[in-house]
Amino acid sequence: MRRKAYGALRVNHVDAEALLRQRPGHDVVVGTDIGKFEMQVICRWPDGAHDRPWRVQNPGQLPELIGLLQRLGQGRRLVVGMEPSGTYGDALRQALYDAQVEVRRVSPKASHDYAEIFDGVPSQHDGKDAAVVAELVAMGKAKVWPYEPAAAWEQELHYWVAGLEAQRRILSMWLGRLEALLARHWPEANQLMKVSSATLLHAVSHYGSPALLAADPEAAARLQRWGGRYLSAAKVQALLRSAQTTVGVRAGEWPSRQLRDYARQARAARQEFRHGQRQLRRLAEGNEVLQAQGRAVGVPTACVLWVSTGDPRKFSSGPAYRKAMGLNLVEESSGVYEGRLRISKRGSPRSRQWLYFAALRTIRQAGVQSWYQAKKARDHHQAKRALVAVMRKLSLALYHVAHGATFDAARLFRAVACAKT
Repeated sequence: MRRKAYGALRVNHVDAEALLRQRPGHDVVVGTDIGKFEMQVICRWPDGAHDRPWRVQNPGQLPELIGLLQRLGQGRRLVVGMEPSGTYGDALRQALYDAQVEVRRVSPKASHDYAEIFDGVPSQHDGKDAAVVAELVAMGKAKVWPYEPAAAWEQELHYWVAGLEAQRRILSMWLGRLEALLARHWPEANQLMKVSSATLLHAVSHYGSPALLAADPEAAARLQRWGGRYLSAAKVQALLRSAQTTVGVRAGEWPSRQLRDYARQARAARQEFRHGQRQLRRLAEGNEVLQAQGRAVGVPTACVLWVSTGDPRKFSSGPAYRKAMGLNLVEESSGVYEGRLRISKRGSPRSRQWLYFAALRTIRQAGVQSWYQAKKARDHHQAKRALVAVMRKLSLALYHVAHGATFDAARLFRAVACAKT
């Protein structure tokens, strides 16, 4: 290969007329590598030859690139290959759709694995990555990827799911900080109630320290009002006694203010989180797939899976849907070495995270809990492996209920033979 094979040429310096005269009538595949500020574009011809890459400023030089590609595509078939590079390539994809240029999607994993086969060197850089994308498209290792603007309903679904996930992260952050402060200034509270308890958050945001709570003669009535029917009188008295006799570090003015602020931030995030859940339930009312999946894992979780993984009806099978979540099993073995099975963790991590929460709720059900305990015993009490097994089963169930089946935990979780001890 010649020196500086990937030496890039600025797109506004490309001689379009010379390019058109070079291979008249020959089909061409154009590979792209998308970056935040710059993209590299390369032409691949039917004989396997590649031109020098073009350097294109993203998004400033997109119009120039589209104009050049339109001229290049006159009298020949032109296909553009792209990787799903987050949001940085969306403007290019839309512009290609508007210009009626065919786009094909190449898997980033396929590009990574093919890099060494392409030129015998495992290195990856922008020019080579664009050439690899073009090569894979020419080999037929890509899928048609037309730009399809989402419907208004689905755009709203994406909006509320993004907000819900953001508020969940914010809530988790504030609860973690609050729990650490309570462990210092009121450790007994963490033993009596969860830090996410509405009553505890109300109490800390109102008083700021256990000393102020213990000094308030109306504290019992306030706690009962905040807890409502979910809070017993015995729990109220236990919380008051802990505030009076706590062994925690005495909280001064600023630690008390810190406790109060953290609790208020956590309450606000939880309110926004619940508001997002209500909006998702409203959006899912007319969708049979989300309603069916919601009966298995909850409507908000079904909405998150729809946004993160896609419409389950567009997958060819249950294992394909599970694989898109990264829950398919893979193994690395060589010679006498036999690697352990593990999940691939491909696809959206958000899908697996929310399905993990759904699995934790599912194993509390009658029948499922016994299956989970038996599976854990067979796997030498490895709880995570048993929980992942529940997730894998749930993913298949979600695919089938989306196609009209009825969710039945008893059928899904049959008896598992326990390991002999």
